Amino acid sequence: MPPTHQSSSATKVSTFFSATLLLWVISVFFQILFNKRRDLLYIFAGGCFYQFANWVIRFSVSRDPLFVNTSVSLLHSAVTSVSVVFILLNQWSLTSFKSMFEHKELVEGTWPWAYQALCFSCGYFAYDQQDMLQYRLYSGFIPSILIHHLVLLICFTLALYRHITINYLILTLICELHSVFLHVRKLRRMAGVRDAESRVVKVEWILNWIMFVFTRLVSHILITGKLIKDASKFEKGIEWPLAMLGMAGMNLLNAFLGIDLFNAFKKEKKPQQNNPKRHE
Repeated sequence: MPPTHQSSSATKVSTFFSATLLLWVISVFFQILFNKRRDLLYIFAGGCFYQFANWVIRFSVSRDPLFVNTSVSLLHSAVTSVSVVFILLNQWSLTSFKSMFEHKELVEGTWPWAYQALCFSCGYFAYDQQDMLQYRLYSGFIPSILIHHLVLLICFTLALYRHITINYLILTLICELHSVFLHVRKLRRMAGVRDAESRVVKVEWILNWIMFVFTRLVSHILITGKLIKDASKFEKGIEWPLAMLGMAGMNLLNAFLGIDLFNAFKKEKKPQQNNPKRHE
């Protein structure tokens, strides 16, 4: 039976993103082996850690690829959230709040453990890209999730190679506090818990919206504003255009995510409102 247009497109998508991931791996290996960048080994430590978590969940809880992938994503969000909060509080204890967010500190400085945390998270995005490609956990001719991971891998590794904007990128990762509740919601629905009137679901939605507003909308808008304000302080090069392009993309994704969340909230409430048993 000849391949359909849809299967052919899916194969092309898989081939393209697999090739870009392979090129990324070769690039990191080159930096470690030939440029003696042993500090980048934390990237592979992160990838191995999350792949090991994948195997543990797969063989002890469920073999469903989507469940396993979502569970590991939840683990990454939790680990990254704790790491980012620790890094920020630790730096605040070492210096003043104002000096933490000075231009030179955000662009040229590196807070304690920030580099390792960024490497570890970079390893996760590489692992997750491979896992989604292996089990086809994406959809569409141009899968936004695969593009998102590819852009992050490029931006993160360029920053790690050059030791610049590490602290800026750590600030963007505060959005993982919200991702925790996105993954919890997904796992909760997969487990069959969908009663919108239950106390657990109501609390989850409240925290979901609070985290979305403060760790995605407000924080990313403030970071974008800071970049615009300090534009003249950047040296001539790709740092500022790349940073602005990245934040513009993040803000656009946040807007779409907000719309998706609102639609999901309405959809989850609707069955309860139309359930005749609730009016008996």
